[in-house]
Order: sequence, then C-alpha cells, then structure tokens
Amino acid sequence: MILDAFKLDGKVAVVTGAARGLGQGIALSLAEAGADVAVNDEVVDVYDRNLEAVAEEIRGLGRKSLAVQADVAIKSDVAEMVRKVEDALGPVDILVNNAAILGPQSNRPFDFTEEEWDRTMAVDLKSHYLCTEAVAKGMMERKTGSIVHVDSIEGYTFQVGGLRPYAVAKAGVRYLTRMNARQLGPYNIRVNTICTGAVETDMGIHNRWYDGKKDRPGILDNPDRRMFEGAKWIPERIPLNRAGEPEEIANVALFLASDLSSYVTGATILADGGWVA
Repeated sequence: MILDAFKLDGKVAVVTGAARGLGQGIALSLAEAGADVAVNDEVVDVYDRNLEAVAEEIRGLGRKSLAVQADVAIKSDVAEMVRKVEDALGPVDILVNNAAILGPQSNRPFDFTEEEWDRTMAVDLKSHYLCTEAVAKGMMERKTGSIVHVDSIEGYTFQVGGLRPYAVAKAGVRYLTRMNARQLGPYNIRVNTICTGAVETDMGIHNRWYDGKKDRPGILDNPDRRMFEGAKWIPERIPLNRAGEPEEIANVALFLASDLSSYVTGATILADGGWVA
C-alpha cells in the first residue's frame, strides 16, 4: 500500500530547468514513478545541455514526454508552454519549479548591475510565481495538484553566505511557498519547497554562459567530473561529509509529488546533508 502511494501512473508533470542537473534528475524520477513528463529549459543547447535528449530518455522509460523551450520568467512564454503541454499530454497534475541561475557571484555590497539583479529575481523567483499561476487555475477546477519549488539553503541562512541576489530570490521562494499553500489548500493543492545544499551538478559552470562566457569549459569533457571532490570545507560544514547527488534531491521531489505526502503542504524540507542543522 505504501509503495502504491509513490506511483504517479496517469499523472502529467512539468519540470522547469530540466536540461541538466537537478531538473533532469527530478524529471527522470517522476517518469520512473509512472508520470508523463514535460521538460522545460530556456536554452536547449548550451555546452553539453540537450533538452530533447532528456525527453527521449523519459520516452525510453515507457512514458510520454515533451521538450518545451521557454523562458519561464516571461508570462507569455509560460502560457504557451502550458498550452503545449496540455495539448500533448493533458492537464498538469504536478509542477516542479526548478529553473534557476546563480546570477552575480560577488558578496561585496551592491557589486552587481540593475540588469543582473532583475534577471536573477525574474528567473529564480518570478518564474515560480508565473508557472504556479499558469497551472494552478486548472488544478483549482479539478481540485487536485502538487507544486514543488526547488530552493537553496543560501536563502535560508547566512551560515552559507547568502550575500548576493540569488539568496534574496531563494528566500522569497520559501515565503511564496507558504503563501501558495494557504491560498491553494482549500482546492486540495499542495505546495512545498525542497531547500538544497551542495549538490553535484554543473550549475556553476553553466552560469558562465549567462555571464557571457560562451567558450565551452574543458571539464565538461570528463564524464566522471565532480564539482565538490576534495573540497576541504565539506567535513567542517556538512555532517554527512559529502555533497548530495541529483537523484537524492529527486527522491524528495517524488515524495512531495506523490500521495505519500498527502498531508504535507507549506513545508520546507532541508536536503543539505545537515549543513544548517
């Protein structure tokens, strides 16, 4: 009975920022559980990103999939994305708002442009609102749905830094989660957040592209690359003494998307190896 609650047969999911890393892992996890999954990203071919390849991998699991290129920080793009998904796969039951950029990296005061601030807020916070708004209307009519926001501990505590626009946007995601949960709860729609720590993805490398560095980093030629391998600060900060894997975050997303979390809403689940414990 418990294992049955994990099954997502007959469900339709949308995962944003799914061409790589966490989004890719979450999309595959939902598909393995039985969902048909639409994968989204703004750019489908940057460095080694390939959105259609993710969709093909999902189809290889016996599920339907659709790759949709869209900028989820633009309302018209989001509306068109949802229309395409509903036409191809059906009404959306599960939304995972994962799309994000790191934005400017400096921790010095006001060491970023207005354009950098606006773009970071648009991708890392506004997109969560726009995508939620777009799918929630149908969910409200059907009185069912699960929405998962992917957050970061950088917006949770100054213990890990949190001195750049990215952290401000991520802190906003947690409040948006609570607001969404209270507003949508009467319609049987659950809204939760996964607050991640250090996870083995290429997000930092791909952020170079948004910074205008179009040359492909050589490290991407190594299929066994580890972003946090040998980092001296890990034993000091993370009780589990290692970075997380995308699959481990995907497992949490699956829990929140499934009926096994049927009485969980408005929650922030820390998946950080104990970093902020």
